[in-house]
Amino acid sequence: MQIKTYTGRNATAVLARVKAELGPDAVILSSRECREGERAWHEMSVGVEHAAAPGAARSASGPSAGPGGSVPPGWEEWHREWGQMKEHLFALMKPALRMEELTPRQRVALEYLTREGVDDGVAMTLHRRLAASPDASVLEALADIVPVRGWSLAAWPQRAQVFAGPFGAGKTTAMLRMALALRRERADLKIVLVNADCGRGHGRLLLKHYAELSGLVYREASTAAEFAAILRENPDAARIMVDLPGVARDGSLARQLAILGLSGAGAGTGVAVHLVLPPHHGPAQMSALLARYAFEGAGSLVWTKLDEACTFGALVNVAAACGLPVSALSYGPGMRNSLVAASDAALWRLLFKRQLPGEAPAETAPRQQAEPRPATPSPLGSGGARPEGVRSGDIRPDGIRRDGIRTDARPAVGARP
Repeated sequence: MQIKTYTGRNATAVLARVKAELGPDAVILSSRECREGERAWHEMSVGVEHAAAPGAARSASGPSAGPGGSVPPGWEEWHREWGQMKEHLFALMKPALRMEELTPRQRVALEYLTREGVDDGVAMTLHRRLAASPDASVLEALADIVPVRGWSLAAWPQRAQVFAGPFGAGKTTAMLRMALALRRERADLKIVLVNADCGRGHGRLLLKHYAELSGLVYREASTAAEFAAILRENPDAARIMVDLPGVARDGSLARQLAILGLSGAGAGTGVAVHLVLPPHHGPAQMSALLARYAFEGAGSLVWTKLDEACTFGALVNVAAACGLPVSALSYGPGMRNSLVAASDAALWRLLFKRQLPGEAPAETAPRQQAEPRPATPSPLGSGGARPEGVRSGDIRPDGIRRDGIRTDARPAVGARP
């Protein structure tokens, strides 16, 4: 979609100009009366889709657009059949994998990844790389498939940071956490939070509330003209973070970015798009989301709700499918200590040990303060402590009372520590 803004003395004159230049397919995105002193004019933002519009994003797994921007006839059926063919090919190829070519350590790691839900295609790629180099580490091979670029000011220098993802993925919370992480990195940093999802009241209230508490600037924008006005009003803002609404089933992320003027030649290199996803979705749903949220340019993956997941194979599958680096890992309900910049070590602990970034390793985790237990009494002949409430005359040398009950046996009910 190409966005243009027209101005004129009134709405009729602007509309006539739009129809003359763009034709009847143009869509009016915004229309408003403007006044500055005694001067008044009308401003209208319109959008039109072209088959070869500059900067139009193509789906990573979809076809090139046909006439009118639609997919070729029969594409969905062909895509479904090709998916079935891939499943049959993998089913035939998987038993033929010669696992004996791998070292025991490599074989165990590859079998574990398969149980974690890593796709057969990714598993076969790993097998091929490991078999070609017996001394290769599984982590080295995974690092080529799952790139990492941790969240920081230096790693992501783009002024506009856009957060996209399905409804309920945790975009708003993740964006707030990442904004606070930048503020901790540099206390004097001016950050503007832009709510582009103006139709949802909860996200608006959450963003506005935390912006007031944290000293961040809160704004709202639903058109390219409104977003451009925010840029003009905040020339000293180092980061402008945009919370996009979820994309409908028949929509695309490229269209949403175009509505705000964040795609194409006008956006330049100052925009980074972060795809926010939880690892709970199944393979079919994740593939559909990746097709819907495909975009061009700089971007990353932000994984949320990690504490609610039971397997983490999706971290490998999605990175292999879209090629985006992982920038942040988000977990837990709170705003503090619930997000970390992604790193190789944090990803591998999460994948192989199911250890969240904020958790201590199981073998070194501090043990909970247990209820004190009495020491097991030893026979009196060995100098052990005498059990409380038992007379010395009632104990035999073997530590058993004359009534047949061992002195170290505690009643099941009413025992005191």
